[in-house]
Amino acid sequence: MKEIKAFIHRNRIIDVIRALKEADFRNLSIIDVKGTLKALDNKEQDYSVELGIAIITEMKLELVCDESRVDEATQLIQQHARTGQADAGWIYVIDIGQAIRIDG
Repeated sequence: MKEIKAFIHRNRIIDVIRALKEADFRNLSIIDVKGTLKALDNKEQDYSVELGIAIITEMKLELVCDESRVDEATQLIQQHARTGQADAGWIYVIDIGQAIRIDG
């Protein structure tokens, strides 16, 4: 099993989720996070007084899948998370040592 974490712009998340669900990826979590991706425009950027830097609200997508489907998932994320700028986000792939189902 692998965990894929992707940090992408907020305005791209719907297309990414739709593409992953159409490809039958189901174990998804989506979280609002503050990050330092380059803002697409002035409306997307804020200034954090606590951190002392410019930030944006990014989306963190977490997906767990079989190792055999990692390339498919990362390609879908890359394709649908594009913004037209050079640095539109990041994808990380992490090994999962163990996965235990919580039964009802």
